[in-house]
Amino acid sequence: MTIGLRSPATYYIDRREKDLILRLLKPADGERLLDVGCGEGDYLRFFRGKGCSVTGVDPSHEMLDIARKRLGQRADLCPGTCEDLPFSDNEFDVVTLIFPDPAHNLRDMIHEAVRVCGGRIFIGTINRYSLSSIQSEKRAALHPDKNKCSSSIPELIRLVRSALPDTAIEWGSVLFFPPTWYPAAASVEEKTPVVNNPFGSFIGLSFPVVYTLMTVQDPLGKQAETKTASRYPAPGAARRRTSR
Repeated sequence: MTIGLRSPATYYIDRREKDLILRLLKPADGERLLDVGCGEGDYLRFFRGKGCSVTGVDPSHEMLDIARKRLGQRADLCPGTCEDLPFSDNEFDVVTLIFPDPAHNLRDMIHEAVRVCGGRIFIGTINRYSLSSIQSEKRAALHPDKNKCSSSIPELIRLVRSALPDTAIEWGSVLFFPPTWYPAAASVEEKTPVVNNPFGSFIGLSFPVVYTLMTVQDPLGKQAETKTASRYPAPGAARRRTSR
């Protein structure tokens, strides 16, 4: 059975995913938030409604045009690739990667998200190993205009650790039944613990990021200059990432 975009099941699934995002990310009023791969701007509108100052980046000008029509002046929208974000280091309080495009390298996307973030990062995607085994059906039912990336909790944790070895990671999942069961299965769904549960079809991780700038002398003894306009550390300067 195909689920219509405006069906009760679709609304419930969307709300359940966003409940997990809020639980793990806890966006605060006034925070600067970047949504990487923002597409048509659904999550930008969602976070804007939570009081965040939102920015979206996407390689598709067509998607950005749709997002611009939906959001007007309520969001900053920028074209750009997800592995080479057009922003300065430590520019955002929150960075989100929700359903990252499988055409891009997720490891590089995470490293770039870490670079531009000075607060927290959230990653949300389809669970490749969910018990419900509904990945393909769910992809067709939700956001058919956007490719869905599938992954697993161990894989995402490994990728995060490659960028921030010591950071604390919170994770969980929701949607434990086939989409055609919703919203009839809502009462059982909402009684199921979601934190550290690996069996839902939508998985989410959040973790903090902190930058520390260390200046070291170069071999010739020249003092290094850190140019704030540059995206990268100047020669002789090293940037260290530490967890909060």
